[in-house]
Amino acid sequence: MSYEGRQFPQFYLTPQSRCPYLPGRHERKIFTHLIGSNARELNEILTHGGFRRSQNIAYRPACETCSACVSVRVLVDEFKIGRNLKRVRSQNLDVSGAFVENQATQEQYSLFSDYIETRHGDGGMSDMSVLDFGAMIEDSDIHTEVVEYRNRPAIPLAEPDPQKGDLLGVALTDRLQDGLSMVYSFFDPEHEARSLGTFMILEHIERTRALGLPYLYLGYWVNGSAKMAYKDRFRPQEHLSPDGWVRHE
Repeated sequence: MSYEGRQFPQFYLTPQSRCPYLPGRHERKIFTHLIGSNARELNEILTHGGFRRSQNIAYRPACETCSACVSVRVLVDEFKIGRNLKRVRSQNLDVSGAFVENQATQEQYSLFSDYIETRHGDGGMSDMSVLDFGAMIEDSDIHTEVVEYRNRPAIPLAEPDPQKGDLLGVALTDRLQDGLSMVYSFFDPEHEARSLGTFMILEHIERTRALGLPYLYLGYWVNGSAKMAYKDRFRPQEHLSPDGWVRHE
């Protein structure tokens, strides 16, 4: 392949497959590879255009008769936490998150396996091996990090160490010029009452704000899908439309 060919992305269209969000519908995706020296810049551009990342692939829906998938980003500086979300935060006062290097561990994989088996046993990730998991965490030319969520030790340490305590959740997170993008997250299914998935988003909003960045990218909200309804709780947010990003109160 020529130098010019490597610098300009090539896009591909997947065959139709069953939609995982809306019964009776089918989906197609358009995708390209995120590799090489311009991978970060390309990921920034594509994220702003509604693409999501999975390892070294950027993709977005390209369904012919459906436009239910909508890219969502939270306006973190204007976000106001409501009563129900305050309750989730209070339930997790003993949990702290910390950035760690994106290197897969056996501890993370064990948690991931429990999560998938309990919550998504019939999904596309149900047969992921430890090598597949390692590739998901590590195989990226993008500025990506892992946020681990752990119980604080019952006995306070003289110098608190975020690596101490039980691992309750993990978020694979890309750092963009204008925000953080939550690529994938999973948590301990035995702690369902904690609403850890919601808590991790709340913590990422605060994390994004502390970095001085305006947006937290949450991926797709799917109109009509109960699985994706939770994303609508974090307002104000912007939805990507044919006319660009539009405010959604």
